[in-house]
Order: sequence, then C-alpha cells, then structure tokens
Amino acid sequence: MILPIVAYGAPVLRTKAKDITPDYPNLEKLLADMWETLYASNGVGLAAPQVNKDIRLFLVDSLQLFANQEEEDKGKYPDEPGFKKVFINAQIKELNGEPWNYNEGCLSIPKIREDVMRPATVTIHYADENFNYHTDTFTGLTARIIQHEYDHIEGKLFIDYIKPFRRKLLQGKLSDITKGKIKVDYKMTFPK
Repeated sequence: MILPIVAYGAPVLRTKAKDITPDYPNLEKLLADMWETLYASNGVGLAAPQVNKDIRLFLVDSLQLFANQEEEDKGKYPDEPGFKKVFINAQIKELNGEPWNYNEGCLSIPKIREDVMRPATVTIHYADENFNYHTDTFTGLTARIIQHEYDHIEGKLFIDYIKPFRRKLLQGKLSDITKGKIKVDYKMTFPK
C-alpha cells in the first residue's frame, strides 16, 4: 500500500525517533509499504518519520540512481552501481573524508533543491530487516543518501544545512508546502 508522505511543518519531522524491537507491530508490512511508497514517489531514500512513524527506520536504494544517470556521470562516484538496504535503529559511528557539495531534495519538501555539503564517507551501525546487526562504511552517493535519511530519524532536514539567508528566501515556498499549496504526483499529508 502506498503511504502518504508527510509534508514539511509536521512535528514528526522534527522528532528524534525511537528504537524498535523485532516484535514491532506489522514491521514486515510497514517495510513493504515503505518500499512501495519510495518507488511510487521516485525517491532514493525514505525514513519512517516521512510516513508519520517516529521510529528509527529508513530505506536506501541508490541502485536506481545509477541505473538512470546521464552518460557523462558514469564512473564519477565510487559507490557505483549502488546499494539497496533497510536500516533499523541506526547509529552513525563515524563521518570521514573531504566534505563535498551535491544538490539534494526531499520528498517531504517537494520542489525545493539545494546544495548541501556532507562528508564523503559514513560508518554506521544498524540492524537489517531480520534484526541482524552490521557496522558498514559507505561512500559516494550512497553515503550521502544514508546521511540524509539518518537526519530524518534525528529530527533534522536537509534545509538545516543551508545558509540562513538562503533559508529566509525559501520561507514562502516552505510555508506553501506546510499549507498544502503544492502539486506533486505522489500522496502527501499536510500539517493541520
């Protein structure tokens, strides 16, 4: 089932999410619904707070990013051909490498894209969908998507990284998103 994406302004997007246990109710169904929602909205990552769940869960699929990249971008990123994974109860252990700029967007903040500086690599401890724990290091676009989605479970948004003046310029657009004055081709819910 495709779930509605929560729009900017909803309190859940600013809440530090909680860990879950293997007996979390209907986890398998939630994961299936989140994957379906991710693909229906053409995203590359989706965090539980974006579907109104304040739990430490997010999905990443950078495979499709590489599958659809322009010819001139092929071979540009070290993590090609990408990665698809579920991250539960994730904790970033280390951020390393030269920070680099990339134009990011967010399904909860549609039609706004901004350049964001993030470290090149991330080492993260997490459980997969079977609650097997891993500590892995990711790089390139996959590391960026993981950091973006991890921010969601920490109550942060990519716009928090842009300069205050630039954010002030976006205030009107952000306000329109909160009020539901935006057209997107995926289901959304807006703060009341």
